[in-house]
Amino acid sequence: MNPPLLSLDPRAALEALAQGAWLVDVREAHEVRRMAYGVERVLHLPLSELERRHHELPMDAELLMACAAGGRSQQAMHYLRHHGHRKVRNLAGGMAAWLAHGLPVRAS
Repeated sequence: MNPPLLSLDPRAALEALAQGAWLVDVREAHEVRRMAYGVERVLHLPLSELERRHHELPMDAELLMACAAGGRSQQAMHYLRHHGHRKVRNLAGGMAAWLAHGLPVRAS
């Protein structure tokens, strides 16, 4: 039996979002104000607030963690998995990879 895929490239992430996953952006507010992921199902929960607010995330939803380059979102993914979330994965490369693939963004 193969272990679950914990990281998705941007195209696979976009497909997961189209099928109902939520993108959880763990970047800080000033980063999101500069440029945000241009998808419908996005939640903003900075990594600096994750420990205090992780209970706000639905346990039964598929969550795709995202940040600027993939490091903070990977930390967030592992934290959530440790705290009972099973449907959580990481957007490999974060916003940098998202932009490199020409995927939608919006500026504030």
